[in-house]
Amino acid sequence: MLSDSARSRIDRELTKYPSDQKQSAVMSALAIAQDEHPRLTTEVLDAVADYLGMAPIAVYEVATFYSMYDLEPVGKHKLCICTNLPCALSGAGEAAAHLKKQLGVDFGGTTADGKFTLKEGECFGACGDAPVLIHNNKKMLVEMSPEKIDALLAELSR
Repeated sequence: MLSDSARSRIDRELTKYPSDQKQSAVMSALAIAQDEHPRLTTEVLDAVADYLGMAPIAVYEVATFYSMYDLEPVGKHKLCICTNLPCALSGAGEAAAHLKKQLGVDFGGTTADGKFTLKEGECFGACGDAPVLIHNNKKMLVEMSPEKIDALLAELSR
């Protein structure tokens, strides 16, 4: 389930931790596994657990807690918006409502064409730049007004 390339990347992450603390690299290992697989299936999670010498349930706990890990299929563009209090006070509720309206889906939904999945996320650590959106777990977008959201959706729809 994990390619040689993924194992090599995980091995690089493991060098950041004491040798008896391999489980500390679980978040990085899951991100690396997700780069190779469209979603983290039980088999992929088990492979990560085995590689790190962890109980599978410990890996499942991490994978189900964080919004960046996809256990179900998602669209080509996963958009995750923070709705925690600091973002909410800076317009995240309105931004989320605008995204839902423009995409025609609720949180957890994927558009009929499979292009977009909308998720609600927890704090991304950029409260001063709220509302904050993460695109495909890799790109943080800040101060997401309805106008900026419309421009982003138009760009991603091309």
